[in-house]
Amino acid sequence: MTSDLRPVARVPVLMLGMLSLLGGVMAGLARLDWSMPEQAVAAAGWHGALMISAFLGTVISLERAVALARRWAYLAPGLAGVGGVSLLAGAPLAVSQILSIMAALILVAASVQVLRRLTASFTVVLALAAGCWLVGNLAWLGEGSLSVATPWWLAFLVLTIAGERLELTRFLPTPPIAQRLFIGIVAGLLAGASLCFWFLEAGLALFAGGLLALAVWLFRYDLARRNVQQQGLTRFIAVCLLSGYAWLALAGILGLAGGFTPGHSWRDGALHAVTLGFVFSMIFGHAPIIFPAVVRIRILYRPVFYLPLGVLHASLLLRVAGSLGEDFALRHQGGMLNAVAVALFIVVLLASVMGGKRTG
Repeated sequence: MTSDLRPVARVPVLMLGMLSLLGGVMAGLARLDWSMPEQAVAAAGWHGALMISAFLGTVISLERAVALARRWAYLAPGLAGVGGVSLLAGAPLAVSQILSIMAALILVAASVQVLRRLTASFTVVLALAAGCWLVGNLAWLGEGSLSVATPWWLAFLVLTIAGERLELTRFLPTPPIAQRLFIGIVAGLLAGASLCFWFLEAGLALFAGGLLALAVWLFRYDLARRNVQQQGLTRFIAVCLLSGYAWLALAGILGLAGGFTPGHSWRDGALHAVTLGFVFSMIFGHAPIIFPAVVRIRILYRPVFYLPLGVLHASLLLRVAGSLGEDFALRHQGGMLNAVAVALFIVVLLASVMGGKRTG
């Protein structure tokens, strides 16, 4: 008898994450002075928590639970999703914080279980990423603000993606120095995030340098450079990856110039270059593979997938330009178009699911 959760039972957990996404996007738009529902306005200060810890925490831990195939592992995405909903519902802040910490603890336990099955460089990095989520959530609870939690949350996202890409480099003739460089980059990111507890600006600068170094490493050694010469879905994923690496490099450059520092005029551009430019490019690229694995629904790839990706990059360019030029009107418009890009991608994905059913 299997100990895994049936695909149909995973859908409610995914829906909790989608509610956090919806609430997080609207909270972000409220921060940019768009008229939004009262709940979104009230949660505007926790936009980052909704998007990273609640939505992405749910999605990443759900994917990991499916891979581990253990029912207890699904508590991580479930608790993360409930934490996001409680934040939107106006529950005491500590409720969401504690739920997020519990979710991260379970993801760490799941990552340790994976390490026991297979100890490799990429499984170690994925376990470290889970630990970063936990530290970020603890910092959020302890500090009461997102300033110190943010680099740890970003490390959670960046190292999760980097660990998954590192796994695929096993199929390439990668020189030994690449592995050592990667370990050094991970150490730099963790050191930068740790330094933020005592010296915030210095820690953020070191962290930004790690992001830039990681972007260069991925450009040099990732499989996407070869796959971009292919066709269809393989090429689309490679385009998403390479464009995401470009945004990660830009985030590192802006961060080295102080862009991650709270109150800096470039902070919005630097943060969203990572979270939207890098992370959401990865989501757009991998969703046609991960979504069917999670809910067992076929998705047909179509060239229209490039449409939301193009809107995402164009709107983010507008937003970053507004951040660099201290032009709030550009950030205002770019933020709404960011939301349009995400909504458009969901529509394209659902249309592809329906197309898969008709031809299945």
